[in-house]
Amino acid sequence: MNLLRKSFYSSIVLLSLSACDNFLSENPDNRVDLDTTDKAAQLLTSAYPNTAYTFTEWMSDNVSYTLGTQKLPEQVQSYNWQESTSTNQDTPYSIWSSSYAAIAPANEVLQVIDQLDGDDDKKTAVRAEALLARAYGHFMLVNLFGKHYDRQSASSDLGVPYIEVPEKNFIVQYTRNSVAEVYAKVERDLREGMRIVDGRFYQNSGRYHFTKGAALAFASRFYLFKGDYENCINYSTEMLGSNPDVYIKNLPGILENYSNTEEFLRLYTSTSDDSNLLLARQISNYPVNVGFWPSNDQINSLFQNNPWNAEDLRRSNRYPLFVRGTNGLAVGKYQFLFERTSITSNVGYSYTIMPLFRGEEVLLNRAESYTYLGQTSSALADLQIYVNKRYTEKPVLTMGPLLAYYGTTNTQEALIRFIIDERSKEFIHEGLRWFDIKRYNMTVSHVTETGSIITLGETDLRKVLQIPQSAIDVGGLQPNPR
Repeated sequence: MNLLRKSFYSSIVLLSLSACDNFLSENPDNRVDLDTTDKAAQLLTSAYPNTAYTFTEWMSDNVSYTLGTQKLPEQVQSYNWQESTSTNQDTPYSIWSSSYAAIAPANEVLQVIDQLDGDDDKKTAVRAEALLARAYGHFMLVNLFGKHYDRQSASSDLGVPYIEVPEKNFIVQYTRNSVAEVYAKVERDLREGMRIVDGRFYQNSGRYHFTKGAALAFASRFYLFKGDYENCINYSTEMLGSNPDVYIKNLPGILENYSNTEEFLRLYTSTSDDSNLLLARQISNYPVNVGFWPSNDQINSLFQNNPWNAEDLRRSNRYPLFVRGTNGLAVGKYQFLFERTSITSNVGYSYTIMPLFRGEEVLLNRAESYTYLGQTSSALADLQIYVNKRYTEKPVLTMGPLLAYYGTTNTQEALIRFIIDERSKEFIHEGLRWFDIKRYNMTVSHVTETGSIITLGETDLRKVLQIPQSAIDVGGLQPNPR
C-alpha cells in the first residue's frame, strides 16, 4: 500500500488495519499537493476500489461444498453466512475499506478542481470522473451493507455514510445515511457526472476510467435496482445505441479463434472488447484454487438446461473450465496475476482484471425493465440479440417455449425467470448473482462439510452484510440488526 493511498483512508476504515502502526508513524496530512489538473487526473486512478466483491459468490447458490480445496477462515464464514471477522482480502471488510479509500481521492479532487489552472474541458472531464467514482463507491457499499432499495422503507433503512468532503482530522465520527439518502446522493452525482463526462483525455486507458458508456451502464444498474424502469430503459438505450449486438461479447468468435487458455482469458477482459465497459485491477484470491466452487453437477444443470435444449457455448468443449479440488469447476474468466511485494520477495498479492460493467448486463437490465412495463415484444427482441451469441443453434425466442419451460401461463413471470437464469449464467464468478438473490428474496441452501443443509431465508437479515467492527467501535456507526 503506497503512501498516497494511506493518506486518504477514512477513520471509519483505518483503525483495524494490520498496518496501522506504520500508518500512525506518518503525518496524516502527508498528501499530494494538487496544484495542477494533470495531478488531479492522476490521483483519480486511485478512485476505484482495488478489491472485489466476488466473495459474495461464496454466499450465493453458485457454489457447493468443494472437496479437496484449502478453505480460508473468511471463505468458510461467507459460505456459512457468519459474521466476518477477517480483515483479509475477499471479505466485507476489504470492500468496505477499499471503497472508502477510493472515495477519498475523488473528494480531494472535487474540492480543488475548480480552482486549478488548465484546460477547462479537461477540468470538466476530471470533475466528471471524480463524481462518477464517488457515486459508484457509495452505490456498491449501500447495496452490500444495506437492504435492497424499497420505496416503502428506504427512508428508514440503514444505509452507509455518504462522504462528500476530504477529512481534515485523523478521527472523525460519522452517521449512517438512510438507503433513500444514499440513493439520492448517488443519483445527484451520477446525473451530473453523466452530463459532463468526456473520455477524450484517457488515451489508451479508457476502459479503466468512467467513460460515457460506463456511466450509462452504471445508470442502467442504478435505475433497475431503484425500480425506475423507464429511466433504466432510457439510459440503457442511450448506451446500447442502434446496434446493441456490438456490446455483447462475441463468444462464438473468441471460442473459434483463441489458441490457448491464457489467450482466452486475456481476450475475455480485453480493453478492445466493446462489451467490457469498465475494467479494474483488483486484488483477489478468487481466481486461485481455494474456497468454494460450483460442482460439476451444478455447472451442468446451469448451462445445459434451457427452453430449447440447445447447446450453450459457455459449456461447449471449447470453453475453458478449471478443476477445483475434487468436485469443483471454475468457468474460465480471470487471469491469475501476481504482484510481489518487492523484487527480491516471493510473497505478494494475487490480483486479476475484473469487469465492473459489461454490455450484457445493460441489455438484460433493459429487457427486465421492458418486461415489468408490459413491453413483451421489446424484451424478446433484446433477449434474442443476447441468445444469438450464447447458443449454437441461435434458437428463435418466443413466449411458447418459455412458458412451457417454466410451467406457467404468466408471460411476465416466464420472462423474468429467464432473465434471472441468464444473468446467473453470464455473470457467474463476478458477484452479481448476490444482488439478484437480495432483489428477489431468494432462498439459498448450502451443504456443509458434514452433509447437513443450512439455509438463508427469503428475508434473512444476514443478506445485509454487517459493517466492519472497527466502523462500529471507532467510527461510532450503528450496526445492522441481527
